[in-house]
Amino acid sequence: MSATNEFRITQIVDNGQVVQLTLIENVSTEPISQKQMIIENVSKKLDSETKEQVMPLLEAIMSAQPTVNIKSYQQTQITIAMPKSRYEGMGRPQVGNMIEVNLKKI
Repeated sequence: MSATNEFRITQIVDNGQVVQLTLIENVSTEPISQKQMIIENVSKKLDSETKEQVMPLLEAIMSAQPTVNIKSYQQTQITIAMPKSRYEGMGRPQVGNMIEVNLKKI
């Protein structure tokens, strides 16, 4: 099994002979409201009659709470060390540039 994923360079460390790249997966994440998650989860657990009685109360309680947004996906981070000649052969990508990494299951 292999997959090619796009990663964004977040850090470059060059010690003269070896270059170390820190990469983070290029995935767009949408923040989701903690209030929204609570309301959806409670709604799933209730039958329709109970839901009619409980949901207005829960929504009133939740509207008084501060909104906390959370990411719904944790991104993969990779650090790669390579000889400087190989880095230069890649075209010397810089912080913020995208590179593709072929992830292969061994």
